[in-house]
Amino acid sequence: MKNLGIEVPRRLIAQYPASKREDSRLLIYRINSGRITDDRFSNIADYIRPDDCVVYNDARVINARLQGKKRLTGALLEVLLLKRRTAEEWECLIRPARRVKEEAEVSIEAEVPNRLSFLVKHLFGNGRFLIRFSEPVGYEDLEKIGTIPLPKYIKRPVEALDSERYQTVFSERFGAVASPTAGLHFTEDSISRIKGQGTLWVPLTLYVDWGTFQPVREDDYRCHTIHSEAFDISEASAETINRALERKRRVLCVGTTSVRALESAYESGRVKKGSGETDLYIYPGYRFKVTEGMITNFHLPDSTLILLVMAFAGVEGIREVYRHAVREEYRFFSYGDAMLLTKD
Repeated sequence: MKNLGIEVPRRLIAQYPASKREDSRLLIYRINSGRITDDRFSNIADYIRPDDCVVYNDARVINARLQGKKRLTGALLEVLLLKRRTAEEWECLIRPARRVKEEAEVSIEAEVPNRLSFLVKHLFGNGRFLIRFSEPVGYEDLEKIGTIPLPKYIKRPVEALDSERYQTVFSERFGAVASPTAGLHFTEDSISRIKGQGTLWVPLTLYVDWGTFQPVREDDYRCHTIHSEAFDISEASAETINRALERKRRVLCVGTTSVRALESAYESGRVKKGSGETDLYIYPGYRFKVTEGMITNFHLPDSTLILLVMAFAGVEGIREVYRHAVREEYRFFSYGDAMLLTKD
């Protein structure tokens, strides 16, 4: 992708979360005036109105990263599970992919009572495979044999703290392979304060896929093929959001994942209930149907996520936000600080 005019120094890429969730910093950008304010996330309730409708993603990250070894050669492999198809079959990424052929048998390097292995059943290309485990493997099983799949820009091994801090406090539904990181800053106390002032607090689920980290390589970002992600909006959540829309309450999304799910589910003036897959690609020029405010983290400069926030807040506005954040030494990406984007 052509340079968007955003540079993030490596030293500002957060390697650990803040000591406490609410200790993160919060940048507030008022789009219409161009005003930027620096604050702490502990004060987030001050910027949320009693008549707002806040929509958040309750997806929970699975321990999707496994270590494997080829039975015939002993070659070490890294496996990242992406999607469960059946009790035994999963789609996954395997690195290095060049070492892997169909019908290859791989044993899992983990301290489990039974020897677990899988067969490679199909090669999709680009390092993506379909595998069949020797026995059923569910999300709970992965808690014993896998690790949290931290992004590659976190240059350290997974530690015990990541099992808690790479999950939001409201995560419930297993299936994501990356965290909806805008929600990492919330605590039970901050949520109680927000709900206590009358604000609607509404869940949906979007299972964040590893494709969220896939860089846009085309010179013209409009030519990029975006990944697809599964989402679900319950009947109760859809009804609450639609009532809020009818009453002109501001819909404030926690994270780009919530934005993507809501905008995908909007049809004929309403948000539809139900499950589906979305490959909605939001970039500058997109007209938002539901979203009127957004809490989000700072994103990779070559990602589809930064294009989404540019679509919402303006290309030049986001460039200035990032320049300000770099000058003020905000912490960037998954374990970094947050920003609140509002129209006023």
